[in-house]
Amino acid sequence: MKQRIIEELKRIETHYGVKVLYAVESGSRAWGFPSRDSDYDVRFLYVPKKEWYFSIETQRDVIEEPIHDLLDISGWELRKALRLFKKSNPPLLEWLSSDTVYYEAFSAADQLRKLKNRAFSPEASVYHYLNMAKRNVKNELQGSEVKIKKYFYVLRPILACRWIEKFCSVPPMAFSVLADELLADEKLMSEINMLLARKKSGDELAAEQRNAVIHTFIEEEIERLSQYAKTIKTAKTDITPELNQLLIQTVEEAWR
Repeated sequence: MKQRIIEELKRIETHYGVKVLYAVESGSRAWGFPSRDSDYDVRFLYVPKKEWYFSIETQRDVIEEPIHDLLDISGWELRKALRLFKKSNPPLLEWLSSDTVYYEAFSAADQLRKLKNRAFSPEASVYHYLNMAKRNVKNELQGSEVKIKKYFYVLRPILACRWIEKFCSVPPMAFSVLADELLADEKLMSEINMLLARKKSGDELAAEQRNAVIHTFIEEEIERLSQYAKTIKTAKTDITPELNQLLIQTVEEAWR
């Protein structure tokens, strides 16, 4: 699949007249709990030609391809990505930590990795993950029956908050790393591992009775983390000059 993804990225470069800088896996495969028919969620950064940056017209700054044959691929233009990076955008920070890199060209991704800790905001990231967990609980875990996969879309952001609380750093993408480091309750881990094994085997869409152990953990942690989030106060340095220089350098590097 990696070769096919690279071929798709090259096709996108030709079709849209852009240069792809960096492409990674961002979904359940990167998190470590794909099922047999999980999509490949490829996210990439790109730069258009120099003229794009000098147009008086509003320019589209994303590329989104239709999902086809398990391949879900979309990208952000670099200036858009840098604005989000400055705001400590959690998905983008995760992409820069991904263990599944499909493609990397030029120096932009490496420079962003070096700036990642300065861009990281514990407060913004905790609220992002906490709101994600709350939203998924509201939308997916309210009924008497729950689909197995939906638990992990609540558990992972909760564990990401716990990681930030403990280490004050960007959470790793792999669910197993988060769980092994942050969960000590053997019964809870047993229940999670049982559901994880079933999800990977293809039972992820099976609806069944709510898991009382996991639901109790989720409810208690969301309440606790909601209180913790209110206490976070961290200072941030302004990295705008470095990001401006990175943008200029990357456009020159890609199109010279």
